[in-house]
Amino acid sequence: MSDLRDLYQEVILDHNKRPRNFGILEPADRSAIGHNPLCGDKLTVYVRLDGNRVTDVRFEGQGCAISKASASMMTEIVKGLSHDDIGALFERFHHLVTASGSADEDERLGKLGVFAGVREYPTRVKCATLCWHTLRAALENEAQEPVTTE
Repeated sequence: MSDLRDLYQEVILDHNKRPRNFGILEPADRSAIGHNPLCGDKLTVYVRLDGNRVTDVRFEGQGCAISKASASMMTEIVKGLSHDDIGALFERFHHLVTASGSADEDERLGKLGVFAGVREYPTRVKCATLCWHTLRAALENEAQEPVTTE
């Protein structure tokens, strides 16, 4: 178990140090700002669409290692997915970090399974899900106010 936990930590630290898809996306069809006032994580998610399919997504901002790694991995996974696919993925990810599931369920999320350990730390759930809530707000074009996990 310790080896697996070490691997998970290594993946999260790698995405934190070298976030993928980091920076402004220009032009973006939609964007939203997310803020976690509890720990100060703040990010902006930019989305480019072709119909209801995400063709490109990027993020920028500052946050803890969990927040940044979650945003980095999310941007890698959602490219090419439809709104419905992303909605279903959001629900599975949220379940992963909030409810105890089986190892099989965790593995079905692929690389996102590294966040399964977050469920043991409720305050970190908000860090891990901030980018997902922000992406959903951007896709639904509801981003008049910053999205918050509070």
